[in-house]
Amino acid sequence: MPTITDNLHQVYRQIHDAAVQAGRDPADIRLLAVSKGQPADALRTCYREGQRHFGENYLQEALDKQQALQDLADICWHFIGPIQTNKTRKIAEQFDWVHSVDRPRVLERLSAQRPTEKGPLNICIQVNIDDEQSKAGVCPSELEALARMVMTLPNLRLRGLMAIPRNQDNIAQQRQPFAVLAKLLRELQHSTHLPTLDTLSMGMSNDLQAAIMEGATIVRIGTAIFGPRLARP
Repeated sequence: MPTITDNLHQVYRQIHDAAVQAGRDPADIRLLAVSKGQPADALRTCYREGQRHFGENYLQEALDKQQALQDLADICWHFIGPIQTNKTRKIAEQFDWVHSVDRPRVLERLSAQRPTEKGPLNICIQVNIDDEQSKAGVCPSELEALARMVMTLPNLRLRGLMAIPRNQDNIAQQRQPFAVLAKLLRELQHSTHLPTLDTLSMGMSNDLQAAIMEGATIVRIGTAIFGPRLARP
């Protein structure tokens, strides 16, 4: 059976090969290891192989892992799950990136509760790219207004966009929503002239190649590294 280490290096190879095929520099693509439902020891295994960026969906689970891994000072923590307003303080205090923001109230709270000594919190706005009622995310027509709001908040740094398109098996179909998100980012870059607006968080285990072909700078991979999720504690 392949180990987590085997799987991690296989994903690194997949990212490299997809980038080369797309005519891109593999160094421009960051792997975010999505570690929800996995024990702290699994993250420690990836860390020993050089992985530094980890994505968590559930706040209390993430806080427990952060406590268990506090000796690994250079881990970069990304919050990628739905955000309840009563949990923004700990997210603002304990994470380096948030990928799943789509509401003004959450943004206001994250900025107000971010410790100033930690520097600005990196923000990706989640876009509901397929207009699915079951998914979070701002609709594309409201994106620029929300982005401009982020720019006014002192303890946030707008970095880019995130999306979770509907599942597709055909790579051509997978590429379509990623191409739309990339176009939205280019339009936002043009209208805001914001130098830090450089991130496309898109692509998971089943559509990594399509995302990289359309310009992903962060790919969020969980199952292909860790295998099936364990039950939440």
